[in-house]
Amino acid sequence: MFHLQSLELLHWDYCQRVTLPLDGAIITIAGPNGSGKTTLLDAMRTLLGLECSGGRTYKTYARHANAETAWLRALVDNRPRSRQNSSRPFASSLLYADQVTLACRIERHGGDWVRRYVILDGVHEIEQLAEKGDRDWLGIEAWKKRLEAAGLTRAIGRVLALEQGQTDRLCELSPKELLRLVFEVFGDQEVLDRYEQARSHQQHLGKEVEQAAAELAHTQAQLSDLANRVNSHRQYQLKVQERERLATEVLPVLRWSEARERIARDARELHRQRLFASGDVKALSDKRAALHGLFTAQEAAKARLKALDGERREARAAFDAAREAERPAEALVKREDELKALADVEADAAALTVKLQELAAERDRLRADYTRASDKAAKAQAALGELSGKRLPPPPPEVAPMKRALDDAGIAHYLVADSIDIADETWRAAAEGLLRPSRWVVVLKHRSDEGRAFDIAARQRYRHYVVSDTAPITQAPAGTLLAALNVTAPLPAWLARQLAGIRCVTSTEEGAKVGGEWITADAYYRDGRGGRSVFVEPRDHQFGASAVDSRRGALEAELSRWDGELSRIAKAQAEVERQFKDVQRAAVGHKAAQELSERADEFAEARSRLPVLRQARAEASTRMSQLDGEHERVVRESTRSEQAYEGAQIALKDGEGSAAGRLREHEARREALRKASRESREQKARFPAAWVVPAALAALREEFENARQAEIRAHHVDQELETGHWEVDASVVERHARMAAQVNEQDTQLSDRRASNELARIAAFNARERYIDVLRATVRRYKKNVAELGELAGTTAEAILPHLDNDDTVLAQAGLQVKFNFDGKGEVGLNDGEASGGQQVLKSLILLVGLMKDDETPGGFVFIDEPFAHLDVRNIQLVGHFLRSTRAQYLLTTPITHNVEVFEPSEITLVTSKKPRGERWAPPIAVLARRPEVSAYD
Repeated sequence: MFHLQSLELLHWDYCQRVTLPLDGAIITIAGPNGSGKTTLLDAMRTLLGLECSGGRTYKTYARHANAETAWLRALVDNRPRSRQNSSRPFASSLLYADQVTLACRIERHGGDWVRRYVILDGVHEIEQLAEKGDRDWLGIEAWKKRLEAAGLTRAIGRVLALEQGQTDRLCELSPKELLRLVFEVFGDQEVLDRYEQARSHQQHLGKEVEQAAAELAHTQAQLSDLANRVNSHRQYQLKVQERERLATEVLPVLRWSEARERIARDARELHRQRLFASGDVKALSDKRAALHGLFTAQEAAKARLKALDGERREARAAFDAAREAERPAEALVKREDELKALADVEADAAALTVKLQELAAERDRLRADYTRASDKAAKAQAALGELSGKRLPPPPPEVAPMKRALDDAGIAHYLVADSIDIADETWRAAAEGLLRPSRWVVVLKHRSDEGRAFDIAARQRYRHYVVSDTAPITQAPAGTLLAALNVTAPLPAWLARQLAGIRCVTSTEEGAKVGGEWITADAYYRDGRGGRSVFVEPRDHQFGASAVDSRRGALEAELSRWDGELSRIAKAQAEVERQFKDVQRAAVGHKAAQELSERADEFAEARSRLPVLRQARAEASTRMSQLDGEHERVVRESTRSEQAYEGAQIALKDGEGSAAGRLREHEARREALRKASRESREQKARFPAAWVVPAALAALREEFENARQAEIRAHHVDQELETGHWEVDASVVERHARMAAQVNEQDTQLSDRRASNELARIAAFNARERYIDVLRATVRRYKKNVAELGELAGTTAEAILPHLDNDDTVLAQAGLQVKFNFDGKGEVGLNDGEASGGQQVLKSLILLVGLMKDDETPGGFVFIDEPFAHLDVRNIQLVGHFLRSTRAQYLLTTPITHNVEVFEPSEITLVTSKKPRGERWAPPIAVLARRPEVSAYD
């Protein structure tokens, strides 16, 4: 297995870009809790295709960096594993350099994070990897297979994924689990699984043989039944002759006669419909004329908008120029006023102190105002983001659970908000305000679901109505609020009556004259209780796709207002900060009066020019405001004109489509009649002349009355033939002979399959019998590893070889017992509760390293999160001595509060620090490398 040599992180969690050396046997990651120690281990786990710890994923760390792409890159050792084995770890991937680059690229795609991997010969920087085409990158499954070929097996992956505080979990495995883990690491479990698959396949073949035997018995029973069916066939022929006369003579002639009568009737009806189609032409002509007038008005509005855009740009440029000319003079006047105020108090130290305190208080107040305004702007920005890509505004939080509960219960329903759109935008404010309490009323499609829906609403505490009494909207009364809506589904009966009874008026004076219920365009509503405004802000509009635009426009305006407020506060902060610094300078000897005297001419000139400049800026502002108002009015008129034009286009298109459809239908029916008449003549020509003479037709009607009665008679004959026990197949004798041959063939094949399956079962049993020796060698090898590691740890570790035999029950119940003897106090087992915390850690480390120890191919690496937790100084020294004595590579974590003995075995120590509050990136990771030991003679 390969060793890690270095690790580079780019935009991983809060690390901006970090390169860490790992070319050592023991690397310790130290730092306070929450400083990113586990983050580094999770980076290596992600790079190796493993799961992160603590329920976190690589997406969690990628999001923290707030970047589009995160990179993980490591250099690993690809030299031959030992002198006896010249194979390189990544030779299976055709990589033969001494160093290999492993990299992981994590990118944001469609709101989610996707990771891809690449492995390359030699050293490659991240900038070079970014230029690689997508064809070179691998998915997670292909990546795991590449690393598994290099020695990172799935079982070792499980060990590397152990989380914080779990280093002693290996000694908690049962003997069965430990034995299975040993077999998985050394590759024997896969062979055993294949033997089990072969055994299952043989059992499946045995069931197939049994099924084939049952099918053979069934076929033999069918063979005896065929002899009885031959006699039934002769009786069947007598009934067929009557059915043939009905099918070939009686039914065709009667149907032809009735079809000729229908053709004559349809021809008369088609002529009558053609007379009514002439009225469609005049209606379409009127619609085209109205559409032309609307198009002219729309083009005029567009031209006016274009001209206003140019005038607004000129007015904005004039305003900006006036404002830029005013700013220097205004700043000088403010400066003079500040200096005068400062000069009044600079001689008095107490007054300076008071002034300094007032400015400090004002600075704190402005900071608080800036924070509040920033929060408001962020809230508006978040609400604006929720509308991105949505056709309708989102419902309140209580609606989605209610809809989901109704869907789960199979109750068909819809919301009032989903069935209403605003047809006339002039009355949007009125409709939005009046319908606001009824937006989330649930309308049931079936009255029978009312009881279950009420029960769900009660449990959900749904505070909106649930209605099953609905009324379809056919034609709304003109001049009512209902006529301004486009309703696509039946509404609650009470809501339909209310909307149909509310008159739309242009003003409150007109409403007071007409009386009754009315509403104005700006949502002032009058009912039997009196009048009140039901206006809602555009940000709260709900109905139709235009509601999203209204909400978006309102939120953008609010966001612009808060941005302006932030700019104003920032400007005020700058002025207060400048005054604060002036007072501070005055306190240390700076003289405001002297500066006033020196710059008197400059201040006087600025004060004389300021009124003229202010007047010019005010005039430019007035002109710009007038043009903005005019532009807004023209935009509204253009929008209404465009909507009217689009509505007229749709109406014309629908009318033309309807007229064309009726014309096509008329032509299709006429062509169908022509075709039917032609087919009737052709069919008559195919009949013998004696069948279609009036006397023959009269005789058939006398016998059967019509074609329906003839069909009933034919049906009765068919029923007799179908319900009777008839043999309709004349080839039953030939089928009897073929079935006899088939039975003999099945019997022969069944015997052959039984013999073949038995031979395969014996072969698999014998092969597994021979492989048991390999399993015993594996266990002896692990026993030897555990014993040697126990000696290195200063204790006695002995693995008790399990009993292995070629028997399913024996193999299933086999387990690996390991006994330990610490300090000569007697033997303890894996997890019998008699070992101390430090002994538990040593036991787990012995079991862990024993899985990776290989005299022929030394190497491998292990992640251990806080192995020294809860250990005293002596046990820390024992664990450190044990780690140094093995030949594996370890990456350890430890808090900085531990005893310094934890750093004694480390060759490289990485020191992490917590990210300061308010900073985007964490501080750099410090690297401490142990100086190589120098001989006293050097």
